[in-house]
Amino acid sequence: MSSFLSRLLIVAVGAPIVLGAIWLGGWWLFALVTVGSLVGLHEFYAMARGLRPLVLAGYTGAVAALVGAQLGGVEWMLGGFLSTLVLAFLLYLVATTRAPATAAVSGTVLGTAWIGFGLGFLLLLRDIPENGRLAAFAVVIAVWVDDTVAYLIGRAVGRHKFSPAISPAKTWEGFVAGTAAGILVVFFALYQENFLTIPESIVLGAVVAISAALGDLFESAFKRDLHVKDSGRVLAGHGGVLDRVDAFLFALPAAYFTIAVLT
Repeated sequence: MSSFLSRLLIVAVGAPIVLGAIWLGGWWLFALVTVGSLVGLHEFYAMARGLRPLVLAGYTGAVAALVGAQLGGVEWMLGGFLSTLVLAFLLYLVATTRAPATAAVSGTVLGTAWIGFGLGFLLLLRDIPENGRLAAFAVVIAVWVDDTVAYLIGRAVGRHKFSPAISPAKTWEGFVAGTAAGILVVFFALYQENFLTIPESIVLGAVVAISAALGDLFESAFKRDLHVKDSGRVLAGHGGVLDRVDAFLFALPAAYFTIAVLT
């Protein structure tokens, strides 16, 4: 099966689950985000096993952050996330396998901040008063469309490498086309007189598209540094969960804070 057909199969199976959970919101979306966060964390800690991450602290901190987001908003989510640092140090004190504290604790906290904290912003987006469901739909679909268009255009006409040292397959042609597509999705979804103006919807679309590309490159940099091709094998021959959500880990926080500024 080609890479593109594999992508389509994953979207066909996963998209209804994700969009259904966003539609329902509440604890249904919380459950999906929690499962995705824990699987993604497992994949990251497996890749970074050489740093000896304190995985129990990472898992606990991620769940605490998500519970905080669900119950109390961004402030509680931040409090839950910060528990990771304390738990990681406490576990380091009693760990039998010694690794440098700098590597073990920082690797643990990085995973929780990047994956658990990042996906937690989907819960916060969904809980925006009145327009939260629409905003969450728009951002998620925009990232999917951005990624698909960038891939297709890059394969078809891409000539100029976007970041050859980190991700040689990505091109400027694909990036520009994907960004334009992401902007259009957000514009058509969110341009309403009582929510976002035309300039505001364009700004949000640009922020989502650019941050999604950076999120993709961020994971690529780690995989190259850790000498792995895919984050996992959960999705058969198409990598792991982290490979599929990497763009969201930057796009969701960027979208949330951009909407907070614009509205």
